[in-house]
Amino acid sequence: MPLKLIVTNDGSHTIEGAGGITYHSTFGALRESRHIYIDAGLRALGEWGAGAAGSAAGPGVARAGNIGTEAAPIRIFEMGLGTGLNALLSMLEAADTGRTIVYEAIETNPLPLSMVRQLNYCRLLGRPEWEPLFERLHSAPWDKPVTLHPNFEMYKTRSDGAAYTLREPARLVYYDAFDPVAQPELWTPEVFERLYRGLAPDALLVTYCCKSSVQRALRAAGFVVTKIPGPPGKREVLRAKKPGSADS
Repeated sequence: MPLKLIVTNDGSHTIEGAGGITYHSTFGALRESRHIYIDAGLRALGEWGAGAAGSAAGPGVARAGNIGTEAAPIRIFEMGLGTGLNALLSMLEAADTGRTIVYEAIETNPLPLSMVRQLNYCRLLGRPEWEPLFERLHSAPWDKPVTLHPNFEMYKTRSDGAAYTLREPARLVYYDAFDPVAQPELWTPEVFERLYRGLAPDALLVTYCCKSSVQRALRAAGFVVTKIPGPPGKREVLRAKKPGSADS
């Protein structure tokens, strides 16, 4: 089945693939990503926003309080780059706060650029000037660090997610793979254990999937798992933490 562009309930696009599986919630793709990955993930990090620079910066504009002066970069790992919406929102956060993000992501089936150009995220966010940068996010070379914005470095790979080892310890994980029915190999205790070993102390993992089997797999790997309220159409989602030395 060819990929199909569809409009979700908040007006933002998602992609429908084989078997009717969608890349985001049909109740609102943009709303879901903001709620789970930005609000419950990035903004939940204790050090995020320290030394924030204030109002929004455009593409390619460095801000006061940039990396190397006030705070170390936040390393994020995403399992399932997909439409790039989570990465785009994270890059906007980095530009708006003056903090720096180093973003590492896996995607084995990248979207064609012809479809990327149809996605309406930048327009809905009121940032149409970011569309070329959003396209570059997708067209950037694989397996090579690329600076997309003075506050945002990206490294994309098409490696096997089940056996992947992080390049550097991450502080935050966006676990956005297709659900355990579609990709069961990515939701096992073994995969979460490998990931756990590669994370920094006190790292957070956020995911839309709240299945009991996923909760058990995360706990078996060593994470402390909490159910938190979900976005429209999803009663609960998961946030997991790798305990730090003070929690041990």
